[in-house]
Amino acid sequence: MAKRQRRQRDGAVLAAGLLLCACASGCAGEGAASEDARAATDPVQALRQAPEALLAAGSSEARTAMEMATGGTRVTIRGEGAYDFRRQLGQLTVVLPQDPTGAAEHVPIVELLAPGALFMKNRGAGVPADKWVRVATATLSDGNLVTGGATDPFTAAEVLRGTRRATYVGRTRVAGVAVRHFRGTADLALAARGASAADEAALRAAAKGFATPDVPFDAYLDDQGRIRKLRQSFAFVNGRHRDTVSVDSTTLLYAFGTPVTVTLPRAADIYTGRIAEAN
Repeated sequence: MAKRQRRQRDGAVLAAGLLLCACASGCAGEGAASEDARAATDPVQALRQAPEALLAAGSSEARTAMEMATGGTRVTIRGEGAYDFRRQLGQLTVVLPQDPTGAAEHVPIVELLAPGALFMKNRGAGVPADKWVRVATATLSDGNLVTGGATDPFTAAEVLRGTRRATYVGRTRVAGVAVRHFRGTADLALAARGASAADEAALRAAAKGFATPDVPFDAYLDDQGRIRKLRQSFAFVNGRHRDTVSVDSTTLLYAFGTPVTVTLPRAADIYTGRIAEAN
């Protein structure tokens, strides 16, 4: 009798445990479903809030890729590094594609990203090897969205503040992480109005300098609303042929919370001489 009572009690505990697990699983599933429904209902708002999620995350590691067609060949410039979203400071090592003529490969360019400025080392074209080149991003017709061969990760995110149209495509995975996939178009002029002070001037310049202020994109946000992958297409007018060229920029963000240390060059380390055109 006592054994039968114990078995009954054990069975009741086990059943209760399984019920709690099922409820927890169900609640989690319902939570994800609720977020999916919200994303489908108002994808524009979800995308406009993505920069705030990065600020909350603080920092991350980053990979970038910039693709464009030139001379009938599609080339890709790749970058890798880390970024501090709150201070808007980052460092990337940018690798140029191999010369199709078989010439020696380019030395990787080290880029420091800072509010309103881009610093480049190993720029070549007459710049001493121990010097940095400093460029004010607001003076560039593209706001440095493509000039440096890598889009500043937070500037790329701030473009989403200008989202005008978007659709929720559905759930997928990026590098093993569950994400929500959105597709839409952002307006650079609108993004500039909502951007941080550091990015406002650069995005305003880009809105005027590109062939169109519209930026088609695919964005992949995790369950915390953070960008995991962002692919954007920028269009500019080729000065020589006056035709429109499309540049596709992809930013991958991962390892959120990674400590990031960026030391900006001293004034004495910045090259102020004439910069020859790179070949």
